[in-house]
Amino acid sequence: MSNITEFLLLALADTRQLQLLHFWLLLGIYLAALLGNGLISTAVACDPRLHTPMYFFLLNLALLDLGCISTTVPKAMANALWDTRVISYAGCAAQLFFFLVLFSAEYSILTIMSYDRYVAICKPLHYETLMDSRACASMAAAAWGTGLLHALLHTATIFSLPLCHGNAVDQFFCEIPHLLKLSCSYFYLREIGLIVLSVCLGFGCFIFIIISYVQIFRAVLRMPSEQGRHKAFSTCLPHLAVLSIFLSTDFLAYLKPPSLFPSSLDMVISFLYSVLSPAVNPLIYSMRNQELKDAVRKMLRTWTLFSNNKLLISLY
Repeated sequence: MSNITEFLLLALADTRQLQLLHFWLLLGIYLAALLGNGLISTAVACDPRLHTPMYFFLLNLALLDLGCISTTVPKAMANALWDTRVISYAGCAAQLFFFLVLFSAEYSILTIMSYDRYVAICKPLHYETLMDSRACASMAAAAWGTGLLHALLHTATIFSLPLCHGNAVDQFFCEIPHLLKLSCSYFYLREIGLIVLSVCLGFGCFIFIIISYVQIFRAVLRMPSEQGRHKAFSTCLPHLAVLSIFLSTDFLAYLKPPSLFPSSLDMVISFLYSVLSPAVNPLIYSMRNQELKDAVRKMLRTWTLFSNNKLLISLY
């Protein structure tokens, strides 16, 4: 065992041309995520028509996506641009901590959003009572607080383990399974216990989501109006799409046997849930949501008029 001051992340490519290609690809995805999530966050915050529980949780989801992709991508871009693999010990700990905070809180927010859709469709007369501003703020605070506690426990445990197997992390960012591979085999049982607890809690949320949507679909299919069924489905489908992408890639990444995929394919799976998912979530939510699209258009027109007026004033 030795005192490790830095880690070596997995290189995205071996040749300089491919490294630069990956840099521009990551930059494009990152800018798309910043633009999409930024537009949604600003539109929801500024438009009074979107000050409802559904859009409040969508605002939280957009902020979490922004934070999640900003935790992993900038460092990967810098490594690709400068042809390096190094991340400091403190930087690795900070990256793991913030990623776990945002990742865990996002799962909690997605679970809360399924409850919001359940109340809106199955108990519409009680919606304003059950989902008032105080209840929404409490649920959002609980989601962020759960993520913070989860990240603190895992980060403190992981970085208190002695490392016996070098400092090369087989991933493009610091992630629990790959850091565990570096620890001494007889020391990581505490972290395994925390992982089992996290999996049980995550499975409990998954069961809650399934039960909520079973009740939602039963209620929607009993609606006499075809227009009402279409409207109800249109508010649920984006959430289901985002949830499916989130859960499928996460389960594949964390619950698969360690030797199932080679490191390159393992990196692709991690790329899907840590980079691509935050970038496409705004597109999924805006495709079938006319209110959100109208709010974004109105906001863009306002910015354009303001910029043009400012330009005219400066010219005169």
